[in-house]
Amino acid sequence: MEHLDVLVVGAGISGISAAYHLQRRLPSKSFAIFEARPRLGGTWDLFRFPGVRSDSDMHSLAFSFRPWKRTQSIVAGADILAYLRETAAAFGIDCRIRFGRQVTGAAWDSAAARWTVTYREGADGAQRQLTCGFLFFCAGYYSYAGGHRPAFPEESRFRGPIIHPQDWPQDLDLAGKEVVVIGSGATAITLVPALAKEARHVVMLQRSPTYVVSRPSEDALARRLAKFLPATIAHRLARWRNVLLQMWFFRLARRRPSAVRAQILRMIRDQLGPDYDVATHFSPTYKPWDQRLCLIPEADLFEAIRAGGASVVTGRIETFTETGVTLASGETLAADVIVTATGLEVELLGGATLEVDGARVELGRTFSYKGLMFSGVPNLAAVFGYTNASWTLKADLAAQFVCRLLAHMDRRGWAECRPVGGDLGRAGAPWLDFSSGYIVRALDRLPKQGDRPPWKVRQNYLADLLALRFARIEDGVLRFSAPGRAPIRTKA
Repeated sequence: MEHLDVLVVGAGISGISAAYHLQRRLPSKSFAIFEARPRLGGTWDLFRFPGVRSDSDMHSLAFSFRPWKRTQSIVAGADILAYLRETAAAFGIDCRIRFGRQVTGAAWDSAAARWTVTYREGADGAQRQLTCGFLFFCAGYYSYAGGHRPAFPEESRFRGPIIHPQDWPQDLDLAGKEVVVIGSGATAITLVPALAKEARHVVMLQRSPTYVVSRPSEDALARRLAKFLPATIAHRLARWRNVLLQMWFFRLARRRPSAVRAQILRMIRDQLGPDYDVATHFSPTYKPWDQRLCLIPEADLFEAIRAGGASVVTGRIETFTETGVTLASGETLAADVIVTATGLEVELLGGATLEVDGARVELGRTFSYKGLMFSGVPNLAAVFGYTNASWTLKADLAAQFVCRLLAHMDRRGWAECRPVGGDLGRAGAPWLDFSSGYIVRALDRLPKQGDRPPWKVRQNYLADLLALRFARIEDGVLRFSAPGRAPIRTKA
C-alpha cells in the first residue's frame, strides 16, 4: 500500500497554497494532492454561471508567493481560474495533483501513527486505500454535489426550467425572456446584472434584503504603485492596505453598526435616487457583518436597476404557477426561467468520515483548535477561510502552520500531535459568529469554540498571523507522542 508523509485533499486555492509551502519548506516530505474533480480550481472551476466573480479583491485573494500584477482588483471567475492554473504550472504543483480521486473516509491508528485513507477513483468508483502521516483537508466548506435547494409550493406546475446556479447549463438561451432570480446573497447579486444584459427583464425576488456595497473594479493605489515600484513590492503594499482597510471596516461595523448601516444605505440612495424604496429592498434587519456584505463592482446591480433591465421585489413566495410565481401579497411575477440562488450546503472535509482508533468522529462534538484542527483528532488540519476577508489569507497561514508543526515534530522525533481539551472558557459557542443561512443550517455539524485562544476562532488576520506563524508550537494544548514513547503535553 502506498504511503505518503502528507496527503492534501483538494486542488483549489487552499490545496495549491498547501503544496507550494510543503515543497518549499519541507522538500524531503512526500506528498500528493487528491482532487475529486477532473480539473483544478475548486470553486472557480465549479461555478460557471454568468457574471461569476469574487467579492474579495485580487490583491488579497492572490497568493502571497505569486503577486497579482494587474491593477484590476475585482475580476471574473475565469480570470481567477486562469491565475490558479498558471500558479500551479509555474511551481510544478500541477504535477502533484491526482485527479478523479475522492476521499471518502480516513481511519487513524495510534499504534502505527498513521491514517488509512479510503478513496474512490475512476469512472467505476473503485474503492482504494493508501496511508499517510498527516492529512491536510483543503476541500472547502460546501458540497460540490449540489447547492441548497428548498422545495417551493407547487413548483412542479411551472412550465419553464428551474435552475440552481451551481448546476448552470452552458447552453441556456435567455434572449427576450423574463427571468426571476430567487435570493439576495452574493450569487443572486452577481447573476442579476449579468442576466439583465441578455434577458428581457430580470427580477431579484428576495425574502429579506442584504447589505450591498459598491467599489471600483480597479485598484487606484495598485495602479499608481505599479508605475514606479517592482510588481512584487506593489502587490504587497496594495495587499496590506486592503487587509488593514477590511479589518478596520469590520471592526467599525461591530463597534458602530448604526453608523455603518446609515452610511451604506446613504450610498445606495445616491445610486438609485430619492424615490427608490431603499427601506424595503436594501435595508436588512440584521447589523452589518452579521452576515457577509455583498460587494458589487462599479455599481453594476444599481446600474441594471436604473436602466430598467432589472428590478427587486421583496416578499414571500405563496406558490409557483405555470407561468411564474405568486407572492403572499397577491402580486404575481411572470417568468420564463426561474433561478434558485438559494445558497450552499455546508460539507466539511469534502464529505469524508473520520475514525480515531475505531471510534467515529462527530465534528459537531469537537472543538476547533486555532481554527484549523479538531480536539481529539490527531495529525489533521482543515482550512476554513475568513468570513470577513479573503479566503487565501487564512489558507496561506494554515499551510505555513502545518509546515511549522511537521518540522517541529521531525526535530523532536514525534509522530503524533493532537489538540487536547483543557481550559475552553465558555465552551460550546458556535464555531462561527455568523447568521447566514448556510451557517445556521449546519450548526449541529460544525465544531464548537471556546472564548479564549487557542480554542477561539478569530476572524482577524493579524491575530492569526501571530498565532500561526510566530507563536510557539508546544503551547500546552497540543499533545505529542510516538510509538514506544510516552506522550507529552507541554506547559504553555
